[in-house]
Amino acid sequence: MSEHNNSFMNCSCIVTGATSGIGLAITEELAASGAKLVLIGRNQEKGLAIQEAFMAKGTNALFIKVDMLDHAAPARIVDQTLNSFGSINVLINSAGILINGTAVETTDAQWDQVIDVNLSAVFRMCRATIPHMMALSKGSIVNVASDWALMGAKGAVAYCVSKAALGQLSRCLALDHAQHGIRVNAICPGDTDTPMLDLAFAGNDRNWKLRTLAANIPMGRVARVDEVAKVAAFIASDDASFITGALIPIDGGTSAQ
Repeated sequence: MSEHNNSFMNCSCIVTGATSGIGLAITEELAASGAKLVLIGRNQEKGLAIQEAFMAKGTNALFIKVDMLDHAAPARIVDQTLNSFGSINVLINSAGILINGTAVETTDAQWDQVIDVNLSAVFRMCRATIPHMMALSKGSIVNVASDWALMGAKGAVAYCVSKAALGQLSRCLALDHAQHGIRVNAICPGDTDTPMLDLAFAGNDRNWKLRTLAANIPMGRVARVDEVAKVAAFIASDDASFITGALIPIDGGTSAQ
């Protein structure tokens, strides 16, 4: 959305991975358009500070500390959201992890962790929230996938598979619940200037990492978090009312190559 408006006024929006990177940027974009925020993360000190900062600006915000690997977390999040705000209108699944490695290098534990956080936890969140959206005959879910959901990549097999499966999960949920007024889409960011970007290469020279990644992007740079957040907010909003089941690249042209 190019300009902030009241498109999320009185809307209760859950955002996982809300304390850093793309998730935090999405919360800021939603707040600027009037949303009531439910912030999900593992870092309680940071989460509470973000909650307080939003509330100081007049945004209704609730931080819930959970680990998305906890299978009981979605029910707890839903209950606290309903108790605080009375409804669930938007779900943004932004929590995710990256573990580099080929199949030979990836352990069972690493594979299971990446799949559980990036895919299974999203499934559980959607399963817990969709019935409440169905009761309203309306809702919007945006899953944060990756441009690697759209193409292969070297040295990150578990991450790539998890994000590709997340894209398929988004399509299937969209088809299952279009009749209920629920839209489900996935955004597919390319390399973005977030803390996760530091995992792309070893070492501490961040400027070198940015230049190296930018060399393979047609637009010649990595994305800013606000650029990704604006697309996520648009897709979540009624301005995108006829978009569902879409995997939307935000990658500076990388997936067009």
